[in-house]
Amino acid sequence: MVCSRCKTLVKSELDKIGVQYIDVELGEVTIKDKITSGQHTRLYSALQQSGLELIDDQENDLIEKLKKAIFDLEKYSDEDLKTSFSNYISLIVNDNFISLNTLFSEIKGITIEKYIIRHKIEHVKELLVHNDLNLSEIAVKTHYSNTVQLSRQFKSITGLTPSHFRQLRNISNNNPDSN
Repeated sequence: MVCSRCKTLVKSELDKIGVQYIDVELGEVTIKDKITSGQHTRLYSALQQSGLELIDDQENDLIEKLKKAIFDLEKYSDEDLKTSFSNYISLIVNDNFISLNTLFSEIKGITIEKYIIRHKIEHVKELLVHNDLNLSEIAVKTHYSNTVQLSRQFKSITGLTPSHFRQLRNISNNNPDSN
């Protein structure tokens, strides 16, 4: 669900099939009781006719497990990764990477690779602002093969070089008028 009309449509369909819900947010519905298979089928069909998709809990659990694996790797692993991200994810999530990537792209609208890159860049930003690590140390900590690769990806995502980003953050942190 990507808009308030989608939320309204989902609420309407839930009401039509007699499903009591607690909350309807973008992309997620919290229901009071377990729905029957008949209600599930009717809801699935109604949403599909409206151009929306019902995502099962099993798929959501898989996506959350995948996101946690990526988060854990980025935040808690200072060791050099001995395998590719795709192999690592496949091992942790215990599923085929191509299937995971397809599912992830359908649900999140972004490939796993792009999600990882964005996630890594956010981690780099945190390290640039809150640590005194140099760029080489940050590259190692965030699993980049070198500072050139890190800098290129950082600039393609943020529009700034890492050093310029750090300078801007230092200026705003030292300027009492910016708070």
